[in-house]
Amino acid sequence: MENNNAIIRKAVFNPKVKTYIFLIALFYLFASVIGVILIPFWIFGLGQWTSGKFFNTLKCELSEKHLYFSKGIVLHIEKTIPLENIQDISFWGGPILRSMGLTFIKIETAGGGGSHGSNMMSIPGVEAAEEFKNLILIQREKVIKAKNNSSSSATLSESQLLLDIKQELIQIKNILNTK
Repeated sequence: MENNNAIIRKAVFNPKVKTYIFLIALFYLFASVIGVILIPFWIFGLGQWTSGKFFNTLKCELSEKHLYFSKGIVLHIEKTIPLENIQDISFWGGPILRSMGLTFIKIETAGGGGSHGSNMMSIPGVEAAEEFKNLILIQREKVIKAKNNSSSSATLSESQLLLDIKQELIQIKNILNTK
């Protein structure tokens, strides 16, 4: 990453995420007609391998201006969210997640682009999730303050430019009136 967007923190994921992925996929195999045939393969090796591979694809980095997240094996998803676009950060966890000591960090952003769910991002099983959430919020405030300060200084320089133009026009008008 470029120097002015240095990484502040990389998320660490709880290894129990592998077990959670294994169980959720097993549930969907039970729920589908064709999946019932795959259950023995899932239980005796494929599930552990797949959930381990998925766990190894999890990556989340908080930088000075962005939050980057990637996951997935077959459908690989990468998202980079400008911190000033984050509208809400919450925790989500059902009974299975809570029993495993896991939680999802759900991030809602502004300007989802119209498609359903495109303004949401879920990060599973971050260790010290509350601390990571607070770091995101603190950095978001820094970015917003810096943006507001730069826009106010730009407004001042624009105002000065307009005053300079006005003075030049007055001088031109005075020159034209004297002729």
